[in-house]
Amino acid sequence: MKNQEYYEQLFEPYPDVVTLDEFRAMLGGIGETTARKILHGKHIKYFFIRSAYRIPKIWVIEYVLSEHYAQYRQELKVRV
Repeated sequence: MKNQEYYEQLFEPYPDVVTLDEFRAMLGGIGETTARKILHGKHIKYFFIRSAYRIPKIWVIEYVLSEHYAQYRQELKVRV
């Protein structure tokens, strides 16, 4: 099973605070609309500074380990 250490290594190339585009890439290249739904659905914590999303990498790791992300991944598998 993938754990926090796995994702810390996987996301090591990314800065400590990522942009919306980097967040999308970290989640496998999801669309911008989907990424914004995740943020606005309060499934992940973020900052909105000067009209730009800023998401600390540790919060991305917390999200990919969350129940919501597990359900989201399952839904994708069903659709594909």
